[in-house]
Amino acid sequence: MTKPIRPTQTTAFYAQAVLSFAVSVASMVIALAYLPAAAWVRAFLALGLLYVVTSTVTLCKVVRDRQELVEVSSRVDQARLDKLLAEHDPFKVDAA
Repeated sequence: MTKPIRPTQTTAFYAQAVLSFAVSVASMVIALAYLPAAAWVRAFLALGLLYVVTSTVTLCKVVRDRQELVEVSSRVDQARLDKLLAEHDPFKVDAA
């Protein structure tokens, strides 16, 4: 049985994703700090930003977990099929 080729992430892609996230959050925090509005408006928008960030992280985790679950169940089904095919003898005659 050959192992299927799995796509991998490069270090540059990972670094770009982390840097992009950091820049976007930092720019929003700076924008909220210098927003010409009352303190309670800036606090409300900051709370909204925090909620969006945490819900995005949760969504990413759920999607990743679902993908891993599908991959694991696919591997288990493939292992069962491989075992069944390995044990099958097409030339075996049942004694009746």
